[in-house]
Amino acid sequence: MARSSKGEAIIGISGWRYAPWRGVFYPKTLTQARELAFASRQFGGIELNGSFYSLQKPEYYASWYAQTPPGFIFSVKGSRFITHRLRLRGVEQALANFLASGIFNLRDKLGPFLWQLPPSERFDAGKLEAFLALLPRDGEAAMRLARRRDARLRGRARLALDPAQRLRHALEVRHESFVDARFVRLLRRHGIAAVVADTAGKWPYFEDLTADFVYVRLHGDKQLYASGYADAALDRWAARIDAWRRGSEHGDARRIGGAAPRRRARDVYCFFDNDVKVHAPFDAHGLMRRLGLRAADWPAPLERLA
Repeated sequence: MARSSKGEAIIGISGWRYAPWRGVFYPKTLTQARELAFASRQFGGIELNGSFYSLQKPEYYASWYAQTPPGFIFSVKGSRFITHRLRLRGVEQALANFLASGIFNLRDKLGPFLWQLPPSERFDAGKLEAFLALLPRDGEAAMRLARRRDARLRGRARLALDPAQRLRHALEVRHESFVDARFVRLLRRHGIAAVVADTAGKWPYFEDLTADFVYVRLHGDKQLYASGYADAALDRWAARIDAWRRGSEHGDARRIGGAAPRRRARDVYCFFDNDVKVHAPFDAHGLMRRLGLRAADWPAPLERLA
């Protein structure tokens, strides 16, 4: 069978448990316990945010896996203890605990890891190089690191993953000092995706392609976390994603470094984080329609989610 000339596009939302969404995106008759089952049949993927705030339990990840359809993808947000508290220094133990906490229960639904740095974190090439070198790129390396968990994870860890499973990582930065060609070269050397983050102009915006996939976060183009995307904006993002999927770049791409080498195809993960006024799920639907994408069951008949 001939390979497609396009990479895969996963369009989704950042998180799914939001009270204002109930009765607007989620039907009034839908119980909170069924929200993930409903949302996962509307989109191709969801960013897991809880993993950023604290170590989740193995049974949580197993439940999320069971509630979602085949082919669904979870992006896992890296622990803020690693990125915000330790500031990427001396993180080996914390990274082992994070990986051992149950993430492997996502199995084949485990998508990219998202590492978000705080706005006060400046570009430090040496520190970043050391951190990126620690990140496991396959299941075997992840299991090896997870086995170094400390006593707190004894009896509540998940240590088994397909050794050959490929692991991807994306980095979202928010300090102007990262607008530096050395940063782009560093990510390309390690194959880490620089997150394309639309933040209503609050933090740096760039579209440098640094890996064999692209990771996009849409936080709102006019008001952070709150504004929706108009038709023209969704058209613009659809055009960009289509170019990235084909292995190229859009003609007016804003870059820090030079253009990336052209590839046959790139996978694209795009998550809407403009959740405050319930724009995210509807904007995600609009972008999916423009790209000719359908999720597992759209819309999801409620009787199948009981």
